Amino acid sequence: MTKPAYQRVLLKLSGEALMGDDPFGINRATIERMVADVAEVANMGVQLAVVIGGGNIFRGVAPGAQGMDRATADYMGMLATVMNALALADAMRQQGITARVMSAIAIEQVVEPYVRPKALQYLEEGKVVVFAAGTGNPFFTTDTAAALRGSEISAEIVLKATKVDGVYTADPKKDPHATRYESISFDEAISKNLQVMDATAFALCRDQKLPIKVFSIVKPGALKRVIMGEDEGTLVHV
Repeated sequence: MTKPAYQRVLLKLSGEALMGDDPFGINRATIERMVADVAEVANMGVQLAVVIGGGNIFRGVAPGAQGMDRATADYMGMLATVMNALALADAMRQQGITARVMSAIAIEQVVEPYVRPKALQYLEEGKVVVFAAGTGNPFFTTDTAAALRGSEISAEIVLKATKVDGVYTADPKKDPHATRYESISFDEAISKNLQVMDATAFALCRDQKLPIKVFSIVKPGALKRVIMGEDEGTLVHV
């Protein structure tokens, strides 16, 4: 088997990706399929860390959060990511993969706190590390958490898993003539206002020279093809 193109990666999964076709929550078949893809990559010896969002859970309570203090709503969102991380780690356990959940906010009775040296140790031991609770601070998205944790663990690349198979010249759902970029520079993506990640996350990746690969998590085998360096998704680079 050919050697993977990357040895240590940070995978950013949105909470919405766990919903499948459900309006909110976690779709069991969807999470099992995603974890099977993760297990395949982990069994190749790739060191894998995951940052998970919480939109699938927060979506269910969002109407009640209208008018709520922004910081309070953000903390609710962080707790939603912890729930997703626990579900993800348990699904990995059932696939024979050892996972460790590390939270940016202290909930020691449920998950261990994020400690960088410990996270690096887990990765070197072949465990999948799931980072929960974003950065631990309100006003920062889980995209920013992915950029931050990716930089901290010296990941070679951030893999942004979406429902679209890359970055396009226009919205492919609205414009049938939209074409996918195989690769694009950070500066070009900014000048064309291509919303790869939120501005803070994007700037951090650019400053740290940490490339981003945008690909579809719903496309069978896409994660493995990305890891193997095949033409899958869009590479955003310096």
